[in-house]
Amino acid sequence: MSKRRVVVTGLGHISPVGNDVATGWANLLAGKSGIGKVTRFDASELNCQIAGEVKDFDISAYISPKEARRSDLFIHYGIAAALQAVADAGLDDVADLDKTRVGVNIGSGIGGLPLIEDTGVAVQQGGARKIGPFFIPGSLINLIAGHVSILKGYQGPSYGIVSACTTGAHCIGDAARMIQYGDADVMVAGGAEGAISKLGMGGFAAMKALSTRNDDPETASRPWDKGRDGFVMGEGAGVLVLEEYEHAVKRGARIYAELIGFGMSSDAHHITAPSAEGPARGVQNALRDARINPDQVQYVNAHGTSTPLGDANETNALKIAFGDYAKKLVVNSTKSMTGHLLGGAGGVEAIYSILAVYNQVSPPTINLHEQDVESGCDLDYVANTARDMKIDIAISNSFGFGGTNGTLVFKRM
Repeated sequence: MSKRRVVVTGLGHISPVGNDVATGWANLLAGKSGIGKVTRFDASELNCQIAGEVKDFDISAYISPKEARRSDLFIHYGIAAALQAVADAGLDDVADLDKTRVGVNIGSGIGGLPLIEDTGVAVQQGGARKIGPFFIPGSLINLIAGHVSILKGYQGPSYGIVSACTTGAHCIGDAARMIQYGDADVMVAGGAEGAISKLGMGGFAAMKALSTRNDDPETASRPWDKGRDGFVMGEGAGVLVLEEYEHAVKRGARIYAELIGFGMSSDAHHITAPSAEGPARGVQNALRDARINPDQVQYVNAHGTSTPLGDANETNALKIAFGDYAKKLVVNSTKSMTGHLLGGAGGVEAIYSILAVYNQVSPPTINLHEQDVESGCDLDYVANTARDMKIDIAISNSFGFGGTNGTLVFKRM
């Protein structure tokens, strides 16, 4: 069957670099880091004491304090980003919007870990009577979509995909297919995470996955640099409003970009260690789905976590997928400024890719001062300064534990 076209008409953003799209994008282009010392809890006993925390966030701007107390932080971030995206798309102004044709797919990689952690401590100290009635719904991953559906009365598909750090990309890609194949006309889709807690950071620290550059947080995330020593945890949410093209045109919506391709794959290799072939296959599947040739892509928003193995691996994957043309790509890691938002990464990075296409500019990869060419990291990574450039087609890569991969392809309208 002929697939329907899918366009992006709304954006919502909560991240360490800003609590709305305009602020976050401006800070990215300026190369401003959102990473600092952990303030959420006492991290002094951890070997990593830095993170990309969301700052000055007020959930009461979106829902009542009473309602907010019933759910964990990742749900707050997801709701806020979703409501921003809906407002940006102007959906509330559509008088004849068929809400049975509007759905929500917003996931999280980890979900309500801080609430689970705090409840566990409370139970140890005071017994089972300390478990609140909202503990379960307050920590379930699909409850972001549930809350947004209830708040807005959207009666289409409501769910949340969980696929570690590929979550946001998978939610967006799968939501697009809901529209392509006629199950919905509009989908609110993305990812959220709020797992900066002693248990969350301690778990990644125990794996030796995190940077220990505690004395200089703003330079700790340094993708493709020789001095990289691990990723920095971040938090927040990125949510898009996806819409069937004719539906958007009919109501006169602003269109940021068209989502023309989505590809997935599995490394089938190792639960945490990546392989280059799996991500390359995901990129190739996305290009095939978009029906474009590799040399039609100009910009890649890379997974680019700042780990020694992962950065080199992704570069190799791009070389497999793009061949000699990889040398002509502009490859950027916005995680150098936001840190790694885990399940929220694919959402915010889809937004950054869309804005790169919409504004014809690539954000920089900051902290890249000594490129690690010896490990094969020899592509154009837009070191330290944003670059005005022609971007007709951009791709956004996300990879996750378990060897799961996702790539989104956006085209300029």
